[in-house]
Amino acid sequence: MPRRAVVAVLLVLVVAAGAGLYLFQPWKAFTDTTVNEALPVVSAPATAPEKDSGPMELTEGSFVTHDHDTSGTARTIRLADGGQILRLEDLRTSEGPDVRVYLSTRSARAAREGLGSGAVELGGLKGNLGDQNYTVPADTDVSRFRSVVIWCERFSVSFGAADLSTVKS
Repeated sequence: MPRRAVVAVLLVLVVAAGAGLYLFQPWKAFTDTTVNEALPVVSAPATAPEKDSGPMELTEGSFVTHDHDTSGTARTIRLADGGQILRLEDLRTSEGPDVRVYLSTRSARAAREGLGSGAVELGGLKGNLGDQNYTVPADTDVSRFRSVVIWCERFSVSFGAADLSTVKS
């Protein structure tokens, strides 16, 4: 085989290997990232009524496994200042490339097949283990959403999801 052909083949192999590493990030199959964020503490606005102004849990649900073993609890919480967060507690799932957290209008079971219309992205998954908080956009009505989904954008698969149920006060 001519030297020029060997160089061309090697160049193609190097580019293909680089693309494969970028897309699949195989080292993440052997790593974990633990996050242990506390529940945010924010003071109530000066115009708040003289009642308990601490965080108030709105919804909660337990994760079920889809394409990767996933467990833990998801909670939506209204903070004293009126802001809202999604809190993932005792989360255990896999790491992966481009994994994101979504609020979905679909049930956890249906989210296995896709997020559905109107899903709201809360950001990239901070870690595959532990407790973490995600800010819910101010204009978001969390009562519209049926589940929280851990979703891999790169491969369009759900790692796991949790149905959200209203918490009785």
